[in-house]
This record gives sequence, structure tokens and C-alpha cells, in this order.
Amino acid sequence: MGTEEDKTGADEGGRKKKRRRSRGPWWKPSLAALIAFAVIGGGLFLRYVDPWFVEFVRVKAFDAYNRIEPRQPPPQSPVVIVDIDEKSLAALGQWPWPRTVVADLITALRDNGAAVVGFDVVFAEPDRTSPNRIADSLRGAEPQLVAALKDLPSNEEVMARAMQTMRVVMGQAGSKAAAATTPPPISKFTSVGANLGILGATDTDPTRYLFSQPTLIHNLEILESSSSGLGFFSVEEEVDGVVRRVPLVMEIADVVKPTLSVEMLRVGFQGNSIVTVVDPGGMHEIRLQTPQGNYPIPVDGKGRLWVYFAEPDRFNTPDNSGRMYVSAADIVQGRVGPERLGGRLALVGTSATGLLDIRATPIEPRLPGVEVHANILENILQQDFIRYPFTMVLWEMIAIVGAGLLLIFFVPRVGPLVTLVGLVGAGGGIAATSWYLFTEHKLFLDVTYPGAMVFAVYATLAFANYARDAAEKRQVRGAFSQYLSPDLVEQLAENPDQLRLGGETKKMTLLFCDVRGFTTISETFRADPQGLTRLINRLLTPLTNEILTRQGTIDKYMGDCIMAFWNAPLEDPRQEAHACESALAMFKALERLNEERKQEAEEGGFEYLPLNIGIGINTGDCVVGNMGSDQRFDYSVLGDAVNLASRLEGQSKSYGVGTVIGDETAAAVKGLMPTAELDLIAVKGKKEAVRIFTILGAPELAQTDEYAKFLADHDAMLAAYRGQQWDEAERLMGALEGRLGGVMDEFYAIYRERIAIFREEPPPADWDGVFVATSK
Repeated sequence: MGTEEDKTGADEGGRKKKRRRSRGPWWKPSLAALIAFAVIGGGLFLRYVDPWFVEFVRVKAFDAYNRIEPRQPPPQSPVVIVDIDEKSLAALGQWPWPRTVVADLITALRDNGAAVVGFDVVFAEPDRTSPNRIADSLRGAEPQLVAALKDLPSNEEVMARAMQTMRVVMGQAGSKAAAATTPPPISKFTSVGANLGILGATDTDPTRYLFSQPTLIHNLEILESSSSGLGFFSVEEEVDGVVRRVPLVMEIADVVKPTLSVEMLRVGFQGNSIVTVVDPGGMHEIRLQTPQGNYPIPVDGKGRLWVYFAEPDRFNTPDNSGRMYVSAADIVQGRVGPERLGGRLALVGTSATGLLDIRATPIEPRLPGVEVHANILENILQQDFIRYPFTMVLWEMIAIVGAGLLLIFFVPRVGPLVTLVGLVGAGGGIAATSWYLFTEHKLFLDVTYPGAMVFAVYATLAFANYARDAAEKRQVRGAFSQYLSPDLVEQLAENPDQLRLGGETKKMTLLFCDVRGFTTISETFRADPQGLTRLINRLLTPLTNEILTRQGTIDKYMGDCIMAFWNAPLEDPRQEAHACESALAMFKALERLNEERKQEAEEGGFEYLPLNIGIGINTGDCVVGNMGSDQRFDYSVLGDAVNLASRLEGQSKSYGVGTVIGDETAAAVKGLMPTAELDLIAVKGKKEAVRIFTILGAPELAQTDEYAKFLADHDAMLAAYRGQQWDEAERLMGALEGRLGGVMDEFYAIYRERIAIFREEPPPADWDGVFVATSK
């Protein structure tokens, strides 16, 4: 019985060693470990390549952090949003407004002390309400009226003159669509009044890292030439349509331009340089140089800022109660003064839904686009950024490798469940560390992708562990299903650690059962060998079931003989009692079988020969495990205790009893089973005498007074016998015969024969009462 895997385990001395052997030395990893290494390597490669789905998971983690812990804005914001809101559209007319109204807005902002004005809109087409445009559209008007209208300044000229009275940054936009014209660039790195420089690897072209748009949507030339600066307000939506990283520098129509927010700060603080810090890894920082000092701005390698959003502001309120929003109509109509506008950076934009500048952001799914730029301004002025430097990426990779290696080591050794508990604890610690870095140091450490990769490694190893366990269970079921009861097979399959296949010494109880007079029975089946086979199977099946039912293991069948043992492969603290109970149950099963065969013989008119069995049981230390050759081996047992059990079965007929049990077995079941001593015997092949016993009946008998009195008289008889008091021994035997249903009458008859012989040939005076058996 067994499998080749079992034999391999046997060479190592047990299943636990087999497990270590199956993993192999550390320099020879298992297939599961190799797959796990491949998963780790693939995870690192994916993180390096950073495809959209990896980035998607990461940015969603950032969104969650931003929502849970939004930026705390300053008590008084340095930014004011001049809102083209629903109230302004109702008061000043639909958009676009005449440029003269915009000029009035600029003048009002100037008069109320605004530091700089930035337009989050583009004035790309001439104003249709300009006098010259009206003059061209009039039909049949007096020539003098047409001439007078054309002599008036255009609305763009009026707006341009207002712009020249204060610092104004005009917004531009990039487009992927082809355009007819774009203003000719002065240099590849230009902004009106500003220099865009490169710091670091000067031989590195920064445009290779930047987002680009082929087309620039610009303002009318008269307006741009009157502005203090130009900045784009285009944002790059990510794969999920959310605005969370905004390019601060972009290449549009082959010109590198700053974003509106950065340009407003440069103009407002009278700076003249915007420096990009570039190395072969990308663009990592933008520095705004002003007379008041430098403003370093961390970016993500592609010139994008991770916008750290504050709670959404209130807009379109009747009393301008929002933190930053002020209605444009209220400014134009003089209802807002310097206390709200003085010294502020004024962003002109819209919250009106119909003007289509509503963006999805981490903090709010419908946020006016102008508020995105306002948050950027506050980020820079407060120097309150969320940084995601390359060191965080390295730590993520280290986490993947470190956790993966730990999983490869621990999962096969302590199991997936224990490892999962540790993994959850460690994951919680890493998540807490990530949260601490975000809230206290404004560093973003992504735990989602490393967590996903570590889970992938864990799943790989757990599946491999499950597959290995399933294979072990199949192996155990296949190896022991014919030798153990189904319940024990399942117990062993679920707890294979209890199985030691390689050979071990342990205390065991052995049972041998043989059919008496089998030769005579077999001779009646000379013409029907198949019938003899059916008879043996019919006998062995119920006897086997009684053994299996009581946690016994069938070692082997030897013709009409059964060899079984207890306490292996599973521990059995009641091994002796189970063996004795099995013996009693086997005799009852035999009675039922003989009754069936007798009835069949009477009905069929053929000779009936009853089947009889003898059983020997012994307990002692044995070696149990896989034994045999390289090609064939069985899970079996060896030892002196095994040989003695076989000899005891052979003596059962010699003593006229059904079951003979050894001294150690009898001692273990004393008080549980009604046993009686048979003899001190030196069985064939052993020099030392052993004390042997028999079982008188069911366990309930052991608790009766009748048994106690019988046992006292029986022990007295043996004492008289060993003391060569033949008359007293025979007297006591006469008193014992017929008691307990005459279960020992044949035994006493055998002793009478011995006494008769001893009377003729007395044993020596120093005889110790040992009977030397001459047969097996």
C-alpha cells in the first residue's frame, strides 16, 4: 500500500520531512515559487512601464486620500474668482459679453486693488457689437452715421486700453484639432514678458516629457499684445475623466507655455523666469523666480502638478458668501469693494452650467474649471503640495519585492491562513504609514498597486498550496481508502500532518484473525474455486468492517487471515479497547454469517460447514511505515510485538477460546473488559514467557459481581495449578465450569488433560508454571 510520493517521503523519515523535501533547498525553488518570482518580476515591469490600468488604480487611491483629508485653505484666500455666474448672465446679458463690459470689469477690479487678473476664457473672435462691426452690418443707413460709427474705437481697443492700466494675463487653450493660424512664436520657450529656462541636464530636451497640443486657440492679437502675460488653461483629463493632475507647462503648437496659474503668479510678483528642472528621468520641478523669492513647484515628471484640492467652495450665492467666488455683475455694478478684491489674484471664469466649464475632480464630481486653477494658485502660494517623488515609487517596488519574498518563504511553511493574518496586519501597517505620510508630510505612497501585486503573489502561492494539499489528500485517500474506514480516511486527508509515512517506532496494538479448519472447507470447493473466493470475500467483508468501524487499519489479507493494527497512521488513545471491541464484534458478525449460510444450506440441500475463527491481540512497540522495494511497498508494521500477536492467534485453539490477548493489552483494558488469565507461555520462537489472557464477554460483564467472583476463583485455580496442587486446581475447575455460560469450559478441559499428564510425569520442584508451546 502506498504511492511513489509516499516512498520519497519515507526516505526522509516522515511527512513533515517530506514537506521540507518537496520545497527543496533555497537555491532550488519550487514551481510555485518560480511562478511567484515571475509575478513579482512582472509587477515591477508593469510599474516601470506604468500602463493606464496601473495608473488608474494609483490615482483612485490619491482621490480617496484627497476626499478624506482635503487641503485646509488659508483663513483669507489670496485668490478671488470673478464668477460669470447665472446672476451675472441675467444682469449683463448672455455670454460672450461686449468687450466694453469686460473692460468695465477690468477697470472695476483695478479700482478695487486687484493685484492681477487672469482670464479663464479666450477672446478668439472680434466682438460683433463693436461700432465698426455694427456699421458694416447696417443696410440703408445714412453714410454720416456709418462713418461716425467707424470712427469710434472698437470694443477690443476699449478692452485693450483697460488692460494696459493693470496686470492682465490672457488665457489660451490647446486643441488637438488642426487650426488655420497661430501667432508666430519668438522662441520655442516663450511667454510674453517671461523666460522659460532649463535647469539640470541642459542637453535634455524637456519637450520629450511634456504633453503637447498641435493647435493653439489664442486671443485677438490686439488683446494679447496688451496683456502682461499669456498662459494656457487647458487641462488634461485622465483615463477616468477626472482632473487631478494639471500640466503647469505644455508644448502647444511647438511653443512651450506656462499654465494660466503660474503665469498669473509670475506677472503678479513681477517675475521674469520660469525654470524647469529636468533630468533623464523627466521634469520633476518648476521654479517660479520672483523678486520676492523662488516658488518651487513639484511636478510628476511630465510637468503635471498633483492638485491638492480644498473643500469645494460655494458659488452663485446671492450675497457672495463663498470663500473665493464673487459675482462678476456685483463687481461691475459696484457692490463689491477693496476689502474683498484688494491685493487678490483675480481669476475670471464661469460656474454657469451652460458655458460648459464643469470638471470632475477628486473632491467634487462637478466643479467649475476655474476653481481648479484657484486651487493651483493656493497650492503654490501656501507651498502646500502633495508630492509623489521617485523615492515613493522605489518604496513601492521594495514593498512588492519584500512582501513577495516573505510570502514565498512563509506560505508553504505556515500555510495560507496564518500568512493571510500576518499579511493583513502588515498591509494595515503599510496603509497606516501611507496615511501618515499623506497627512503629516504631504507625501503620497501608493499602497493599491503594491497591495494588488502582493495579493497576486499570495493568490499564486495559496493556490499552489491548495493544489499541493489537494494532491496530498488525493494521495492519502488513494493510499488508505482500502485500509481505513471512510471517516478515518477523511480525517487523515484533512489533517495529513498526523501521517508519518517514512517509518517510526510507536506503541501499537496488533490483531491477527485466521479461519480455523480452512483446509477442510477449501477441499469442498475444489470444483468451484470461484465459490471459495466468494465465501472468503463474504467472510472477510463483515470482519473488516468491524475493524474499520473501530478506527483500525487493515495491514493486509493473507488468504483467509486478516492482519490489522491500531494507533497508526492516526493516533488512537483507546487502541487496546478498540482492538478488543473489534474482536467481540467480529465473532458476532461471524455468528450472523453462519446463520445465513446454514439457512442457505438447508434451503439448497447441500452440506453446511460452519466457519470458525481465532483471534490474537497484542500491544507493544513496533516500527510502522512504508516498507518494501523500490517498485512495490506497503504501509505496514514490523516488530516482535507483531510476531507475538500472530503466535497468540495460533494458540487460541490450543486454549479452547476465541481470542487470546497479550499481557500489555490486558493491562490496558483492565476494568473495561472482562478478561481472564490463560497461562504463562513460551511461544515458539521466544525464550521469555509471556502472560496471556482471553476476553470472556461484552464490556458490561466486567462491572458485575458474577465476573468478580469468577475471576477470584479462576486466579485461585491458576495459583493451585502453578503450585502443583493438582487436586485443588481440579476442584476449583469443577466449581468454575458452567459459569458465565460455560465460556471457559473447553479451557478447563485442556487444563485437566495437562494435570493428568503432570500426575504421570510431574514437573520439577522449581517449576515456574511456564508452558512451552511446540506449535505456532
